[in-house]
Amino acid sequence: MSAQKDRWVSSFVFLLFCASSIPRSGSVGLQQELSPQHYFSGLEAGKASLAFFTPSVSPGAQPFLEQIESSAEALQDYGISVVKVNCPKEDASRYCGKENALRKAFLFRGNRLIREFPTDALFDVNSVVANVLFALLFNEVKYVETLADLENVENVLKGKSNMVFAYVPATGTAEHRAVMEAAFVYGTTHQFVLTTEAALLKATSHDDPDVSSAWLLFCHCQLATDPAQPCRRTALGQPLTLLNIHRHLKLMGAPLVTEVAEDPEKVSTVHLQLGLPLVFILSQKETYEADRRTAEFVAWQLLGKAGVALLSRDLVDLNVLHRSNIALKTPDEGMPIQYLVLEDTDEVITLVEDKSKVKQIQEDEEEEEDEDEKESNNQDIQDDQVVEAVSRDKKRELPLEQVLVLTEENFHSSLSEAAPTVVLFYASWEAVSLAVLRSYSEVAAHLKGTPGVLLSRVNCWDWPGLCSQENVTQFPTIRIYKEGQQSRTYNGMWGTEELSSFILLSQVSCPLKLATMDEAEGYLRGEFPPELSSHHHTSLLGVFSTATSEAKAAFEEAGNILSGHVRMGMYFEDDALALSRKYSVSPPALLLARSGGRSVEGIALSKHSVQDVVQMIRYELLDIFPEITVPNLPQYLQLRKPFLILFSAGGISQMESKEMLKLAKGRAQQAFVACWLNLKKTPVGHGILRKYFSTTPSLPVLLWVNLHAGGQVFKFPPEQSITEMNILSWLEKLQAGLEIPSSKWTQVYNVPKHTL
Repeated sequence: MSAQKDRWVSSFVFLLFCASSIPRSGSVGLQQELSPQHYFSGLEAGKASLAFFTPSVSPGAQPFLEQIESSAEALQDYGISVVKVNCPKEDASRYCGKENALRKAFLFRGNRLIREFPTDALFDVNSVVANVLFALLFNEVKYVETLADLENVENVLKGKSNMVFAYVPATGTAEHRAVMEAAFVYGTTHQFVLTTEAALLKATSHDDPDVSSAWLLFCHCQLATDPAQPCRRTALGQPLTLLNIHRHLKLMGAPLVTEVAEDPEKVSTVHLQLGLPLVFILSQKETYEADRRTAEFVAWQLLGKAGVALLSRDLVDLNVLHRSNIALKTPDEGMPIQYLVLEDTDEVITLVEDKSKVKQIQEDEEEEEDEDEKESNNQDIQDDQVVEAVSRDKKRELPLEQVLVLTEENFHSSLSEAAPTVVLFYASWEAVSLAVLRSYSEVAAHLKGTPGVLLSRVNCWDWPGLCSQENVTQFPTIRIYKEGQQSRTYNGMWGTEELSSFILLSQVSCPLKLATMDEAEGYLRGEFPPELSSHHHTSLLGVFSTATSEAKAAFEEAGNILSGHVRMGMYFEDDALALSRKYSVSPPALLLARSGGRSVEGIALSKHSVQDVVQMIRYELLDIFPEITVPNLPQYLQLRKPFLILFSAGGISQMESKEMLKLAKGRAQQAFVACWLNLKKTPVGHGILRKYFSTTPSLPVLLWVNLHAGGQVFKFPPEQSITEMNILSWLEKLQAGLEIPSSKWTQVYNVPKHTL
């Protein structure tokens, strides 16, 4: 339960506080088709770029280009552009004129060549990112080969700063990439040292480490003030991923022992926030010095596994047995603190390290999870959430009987059928594909027996030629094919509900042309084709007169683009003017029915380009005062506006809802997103609040979170009632700089976007 909750918190915090992770229109991946002259004239001082020079037609470079293109977005996070340069046949320069140069990639900083890489060394995204960052950070990340080299680095650092020592069996691997990305983020705080020498790893360990696996040690050299004193080392106990490295460094930076003088129920430390237990050493004035030494000894033994706090019984009135000397607080919501009597420090350490001991003080629902974790201890579970889910369930047979398997032999004949065909293109070796395949099987079960729906799949590992022919460049991809029409690609979330909705909505024409006034008004009242009877989308009706042909054509094309995602109708008969005037607008106009026709809003369609119409429809379909959830959060982040978010422990009161709606509908609504989050339906909100305020504040709590201008968090005064007038007055103070921020999101979670 705690592990699952930790993953939810990480995922939700990632969505909420890394707004840059949302794809934006106009973002660029691999820059292609540049000439050498164009490329070199555009180089900027201090900026890095990775270039691949190739003739206009070079089939042998295609596999490499696919990997380099896949890595372009990751490298852009570090300010590194990726460029394909097309060499004219007559070009005899250094980079275009030599055949061996055409089999290399070149890394420049400004116009200075930093490193050249053979293309066979950049065999996948991990190798590209790892090698490029390794080259750029060559002076910051020290590479050592011998124990003497490592000790020399340690001696220089003693008393000054700490060291992160990493061993990877080979460069260009996922582990190597994780180390280099961590060095890019934390290199100014810690000295990073890297080796691939197995002999050096063995020399640094008293045990016999597995040299086939990557290792990372945090070396506490800053504490070693005596030159003869060795640096303490704390190993990372989890697989070497960027998220685990980040977690480890956060733990290493926390105080060794925290002294507390309040009820343990109210104490929150970085260990609890990261899903680790907190051990309290119960102390008293007469034994303080001895208890402090005990706490420090235990803390070193449990470093990276649990936090240790020293709690003074003289300052806190604990209603527990006087002989109790240890308390254990777990990160699990609702678990009571356990007060224990332990004989020595070994028992304290065993309390944390021995899972069977921990099981004795956990509730029944936690025992089942612990047993599952024990069964998987010998499995090579990766930290990535999707990969972990696939690894955990890899032995489970998916119910895919309802999904037609397509091959090169039957693909085109199957698509020639009258019924629309949904095709999942996936790769059986790729983790996200397998996770989506699981959702796809659930969709098949959910839609079983639905007329006109045919689900199929193509394994691109088995049929690469077919996938290439269909221009499938990334996995997974879902498309809907219908005879005589261009295929439509799904670009939404991969959940079962979202996929099912897309498939059912795609069965109906978009926009759906309505022939009579009665049909149009029935559409607004919620009378839909049977395929849509179970879907509660907001209905949108475009109304056009004969004089608005340009707007009508743009609306029809917008419907083609939004098909499967939006429910759109269209009315352009002679009495269209009478219909629109009923809702106080004139053609061309949009009519929105948000609640089965009980509320119809008329909106003038002032812009007539397809792009403007699509953007307007997407914006108008957003809820006025939405409940924020993990699936809908990206839609609101794309608006790039501050959030005024009300956290509540369940539903919100009628008064609060009324006041927030008035605020959202008012003149200020264009400037921010007014929304709310139900902690019972989206429990990761507890983790977000704890990361803001250490402990969960009294609910409801209203926060202003500006993601795009410094990330400051402001808390609405709890002594004031939540009314439109009070909130507007408070926002005016914020704008004038008269309020002090309560927190800042960059202090909450500072992990690059692609790690989660």
